[in-house]
Order: sequence, then C-alpha cells, then structure tokens
Amino acid sequence: MSPALAARTIFNTPMSTSHSGKAVFEILVREHADMLTAYLRSLLGADSSVDDIFQQSMLVAWRRLDAYDRSRPFGPWLRGIAQRLVLEHHRRGRARPATTDPGVLAELDLRFERVATGRGDCFRDRAERLLTCLARLPDTMRHAIEMVYARGLLITAAAEALDASEEAVKKRVQRGRQLLAECLRGGEHA
Repeated sequence: MSPALAARTIFNTPMSTSHSGKAVFEILVREHADMLTAYLRSLLGADSSVDDIFQQSMLVAWRRLDAYDRSRPFGPWLRGIAQRLVLEHHRRGRARPATTDPGVLAELDLRFERVATGRGDCFRDRAERLLTCLARLPDTMRHAIEMVYARGLLITAAAEALDASEEAVKKRVQRGRQLLAECLRGGEHA
C-alpha cells in the first residue's frame, strides 16, 4: 500500500485528536513517509513486512500524537516507533532485520537524520537525485547495486543472477557506490 493510501486509511480511523491535529499529522506524514519507507527497507530489505510495519508505525504515531513533543523533530520520533515495531516483529519471528545491534541502529538513525536536516532540500529530493545518479551508472554496476541493495540479495545470489563471479560483483558494487557518491556531491562521473 502506498504511503498516501496508508495515511488516508489512518486518517479515517476515529481518534480523539482534533481536526488541526489531524492536519498537522497529515503534513508530517507526507514529509516523512518516503524517509520512513527507506528506513524500513534499510532494515528489512525487500521483506514483505515493510508495508505492514509502515502502517503500524503510522497508526501508533497517530494514536500517540498527543504525546509527541513538538519541540523535537518528528522524523526520529517516527523512526523510533518503526524501529521498536521491527524489533517486536523480529522477536515474534515475522521479520528479519539486517541488524538488531543497538549501535548499528543508532548509527542508521543518525544517518537518516543527517539526510533529513540537509541544506534546504527534503528527503524526496535527495532520493530523486540518487535515482538520477543510479540511472547514469553503467549497466553492469547499476544491476549489481540494484541486486544487492534494492532486492537485498547476498553477493553470492547476485553473482549467480548476474552470471558473474562474486569478486566481479563486489567490485561493481564498490565502484558503483564510488560513482554514486561523486554524482551526489555534484561530480559528473556517474
């Protein structure tokens, strides 16, 4: 289910939050839905539970909106809800996050916060810029990166799918990431 459809479903759920609270929540959801989806995908890869946990995160946030401290950023609060739900799903055997290490989870959240507080652009703008840079990569690198990061395949499985050696796929991913970084910094290589 798309973030917009999930938000409409949630907004139609009866809650005691005022009409203005609903409007504020709707704005915050629009601003953070893509970030939350990317955050969940970074934890769960292509796991089918991403959409379920996204919806649950929004429902929990909606129900707890009155407890949200408006002096603090919304993104980390929302990611914290999602992270707890991912860990809960993991304990129940429903989801397999890439990590449950608290240090790694904290670093991941910090990186998402850095993206969110970037110079004048939003998460969606940065994601679109990344997709543009990804499209500029040579096919071999782009396919390797898509297999490993978008589909969540291990190098072994990606190598098999691409009919290449594991070392070749590792190099393609490594070089592709370098070119993406240059492109995102404003270089012309990718």
